[in-house]
Amino acid sequence: MSRWPNKYVIGLTGNIAVGKSVVRQMLQHLGAYTIDADSLSHRAMAPGAPAYKPIVETFGQFILDAEKNINRQMLGNIVFSSPDALAKLEAIVHPVVAQAIGALISRATQPVIVVEAIKLLEGNLKDAVDTVWVVDASPEMQLQRLIEKRKMSEAEARQRIAAQNAQSDKLSKAGVVIQNNGNVEETWKQVQSNWSGLAQKLKTGTGTTPAVAAPAAPAAPAVSAAPAAAPKPAAPAVPAASAPVVEPPRKQTAPLSAPPEMPSAPPAPAANVRVHVRRGMPGNAEQIANFVSKISGRSVSRMDVMMAFGQKSYLLALDQTDQVLAVMGWQVENLITRADEVFMAPGAPVTKLVEELVTAVEAASKDLQSEVAYIFLPQSTDSAAVTAFADAGYESTTVEQIKVPAWRESVQEALNATKAAHIFSKKLGNRILKPI
Repeated sequence: MSRWPNKYVIGLTGNIAVGKSVVRQMLQHLGAYTIDADSLSHRAMAPGAPAYKPIVETFGQFILDAEKNINRQMLGNIVFSSPDALAKLEAIVHPVVAQAIGALISRATQPVIVVEAIKLLEGNLKDAVDTVWVVDASPEMQLQRLIEKRKMSEAEARQRIAAQNAQSDKLSKAGVVIQNNGNVEETWKQVQSNWSGLAQKLKTGTGTTPAVAAPAAPAAPAVSAAPAAAPKPAAPAVPAASAPVVEPPRKQTAPLSAPPEMPSAPPAPAANVRVHVRRGMPGNAEQIANFVSKISGRSVSRMDVMMAFGQKSYLLALDQTDQVLAVMGWQVENLITRADEVFMAPGAPVTKLVEELVTAVEAASKDLQSEVAYIFLPQSTDSAAVTAFADAGYESTTVEQIKVPAWRESVQEALNATKAAHIFSKKLGNRILKPI
């Protein structure tokens, strides 16, 4: 039984490059609240964050780059070649990450929580979860992903794989094994099947935490605009998290295509157009692909969208006949919301669409405890849409104006992928890892 009352906690693990983040994102689509312990460890090492000063004092000023950020690649080279150095780093970072995990779980409104941690089973966190899910992939696939997606040399990739405990050790302790060798549809089927089984167990009280309400069925629910519930009292302290503190940053997933020029809003949108927003699911992949292809003029396949579902979510804005009027691609990663795709149908009521999409993405983001939201738009965006986002409380900003290091890094990554000209931001909630 997990250490958090009325929560069913899944510990999600697996060695480097097996695709844990894809499975975590799929579980989020299905209704779980998900936590990436690795991302939290990166936040903990940012300038001003609790682990920054102790790390610099322990390893020296030479690990800092020109902007005084910790060079994670350099630090990784040090600790992966020295077990003692790795132990010192984990002793600094893990207590900070553990505190953040405890705060996030205690505040979550969802009954099922997923904590992704590459070293879940090597530390005490394994004793705080209800079940362990292990993501598996062939060594050849791990190597390919590290080389192609994370731009490592073959020698570096092999070193990172060899530095970890055997994947077979994790598999021997798994309650659920998800095979993820590149076919995202097969992976989705496995995740969906196990989620449905979990829902049935919790519904009938045969799970390890009978008091937890069953998770929602894997459908495409409407996005609620209701605000997130007030924080609950703090749960018992979480044991030291065995998060991967220096795993190389994952490559930023680019949008399906460059955001197209948004069509001009009609002079007077029809008064009888009623807009509602629904969260897209993998079952809507073909519908999303067809709409994006039509609006962007580029060929986007169903499989392109399925692959994107491993990294982000989609919101569909529809009229009263369920005709798609707009699609927004967005994700919450590292407690930061990024909406990097906005596609609108020609002649659509732009202002109304923006209002509904913003309401939906903020409700979903707050439910995921996001601290801030950023929306990225191309230079060609229609002035009516720019005005609508501003009217919705989003302020125009630049990378240089963003003071929180983790936020600034996230925005820069998105800009590298989207080449957006307009950046809009809005604070959504309280900081989880506050500066010291």
